[in-house]
Amino acid sequence: MSRTLPKQLLPFIWHFLKGYKFFVVTFAFLALLTGSWAPLNSILIKYMIDVLGKVQQSHMSAQIIWLAVFFLLNFGIHNLCWRSLEYLNYRFQPVIKNQIISETFDYVHGQTQQFFQDNLAGRIASQINTIADNLERIIHELSQHILRTLSQLVVAFISMYSVHPSFFYILLTWFLVFTVLSLRLSKRFIHLSEHHAASEAIVSGQLVDSITNANNVRIFSRKAYEKSYLEKALLVTEKTFREKEIYILKLSFLQGSSLAIMIGMMLFFLIDLRIKQKVSIGDFALILGLAVQVGYMIWWGMEQVQAVNKAIGKCKQSLMRLLTPWEIKDREDARPLQVEKGEITFSGVRFGYRDSQLFFQNKSVTIAGDQKVGLVGYSGSGKSTFINLILRLYEPTSGSIFIDGQNIRECTQESLRGAIAMIPQDPSLFHRSLMENIRYGRISATDEEVIDAAKRAHAHEFIAQLPEGYNALVGERGVKLSGGQRQRIAIARAILKAAPILILDEATSQLDSVTESLIQESLWPLMRGKTAIVIAHRLSTLLHMDRILVFDQGKIVEDGSHEVLLAQKGLYRTLWDAQIGGFLPDRRVEDCSVKRKKIEPGT
Repeated sequence: MSRTLPKQLLPFIWHFLKGYKFFVVTFAFLALLTGSWAPLNSILIKYMIDVLGKVQQSHMSAQIIWLAVFFLLNFGIHNLCWRSLEYLNYRFQPVIKNQIISETFDYVHGQTQQFFQDNLAGRIASQINTIADNLERIIHELSQHILRTLSQLVVAFISMYSVHPSFFYILLTWFLVFTVLSLRLSKRFIHLSEHHAASEAIVSGQLVDSITNANNVRIFSRKAYEKSYLEKALLVTEKTFREKEIYILKLSFLQGSSLAIMIGMMLFFLIDLRIKQKVSIGDFALILGLAVQVGYMIWWGMEQVQAVNKAIGKCKQSLMRLLTPWEIKDREDARPLQVEKGEITFSGVRFGYRDSQLFFQNKSVTIAGDQKVGLVGYSGSGKSTFINLILRLYEPTSGSIFIDGQNIRECTQESLRGAIAMIPQDPSLFHRSLMENIRYGRISATDEEVIDAAKRAHAHEFIAQLPEGYNALVGERGVKLSGGQRQRIAIARAILKAAPILILDEATSQLDSVTESLIQESLWPLMRGKTAIVIAHRLSTLLHMDRILVFDQGKIVEDGSHEVLLAQKGLYRTLWDAQIGGFLPDRRVEDCSVKRKKIEPGT
């Protein structure tokens, strides 16, 4: 089971840093050390000015030489610290970033089917990258700048106090007022950043959604509509951006004005004390230099705090979207599913989709191991829901589902789905090679086993005709292949998986008659020795099933073989008689006053 991740930002950051404690401590120490470089330079310059004012022109004292040496040494240490910081970033930055992406990606894949239906794929991918990129900035870039600013401030406080306490109190008062006001006003900035990040995520999602459906845009000639649809979201993004930026402008003006007031007060006291001969020329240069240098550094540091707040806003917004609690998760004592017979039992199962009434009510049915069962019914009658509950893509509201007597709630999801091979009606393929897509059924399979599975699924014929053969890329979701070709790849994938339970959801619906006949022949050997569940609208494909379950409004209204169900003259007989060309009608045609010509079985 995927490890859970903290939902709050600070615990989330520490989750990835706690394995690198030595790196974190070393990084913080070096960042603090680089911050002391500028104030120490000012202090050394002050002493050199004072010493030079006392010595003769032709005389160079040992004191001035040592001060010059320390001045150069300070540069050397500063350079070494910066290079060490860069080395730490080089060593650990990509590792931590990759870990953030990997674990967040892993967590997202633990979400339910509903999560992926509610969130666009492009938006999910964008939010994962947003978290990784902004945490990288917070950890490796912004944090070191803030630590440098704090270090510089502490050295400046000590230096100013040593010259005259009044300078210390002026800087301290300004720093406290500046910081408190900036942080309080920055709360509004965080809120604006979150709004802007949310609007950007919507734009990103709409871009991906529209581009993914580029074929629909062309078919319906809706390029202008798509542009206007996107521009609505772009206008919201523009509005949130302007609100955020005008707020930054006002905040920066207030901060700059306060800095000018602080430097003015420093100058007033410096001139007054110099006139009274209470400070030296070196002291004058030191205090004025520190006031300007530290003032701008704190101002710049607050801009870094705002950048941190902006990054925090984006991270929080993405974490809120992605790290929603899992609706379906393995128990701590979950054990692997052991399948021997493949018997599937629904016991008193009740289920309803979100914000809807119960769909299944007290459903109880048993499918024996090695039994071949067809599912029939109108669209929306519950066939796919029945399958999704077996796969545990949704959780029953109450009741239990057992496989070989094991409650699937008490088994790991990986082992449950590993025991089931699924051939969907509209298979989706990865933008990878055909070899990789088929091998997805069993990663350890050899090339020969993959090719054999493709031959049994009658996919080898068209693959062999491609210029790149099995190395050909299929495009996003398999768009370079026809529907029938994608379905044959999905069948080959299921053949290769060789799971004890097989589920076919209209597995041959997109095939031509000749290919379907060939596939049907290859599917029967595939079903041998397995529990097979087949959803079909073409009822002729179910003639040889051991049993057929007829669904209607979430209930199994009929259960039996093809011959038995025909004899009962119930819903199955109605569906059979209503078929034209072997397909089920899309909706009920009961109460229709027009007489329908009955199609007898075999005609």
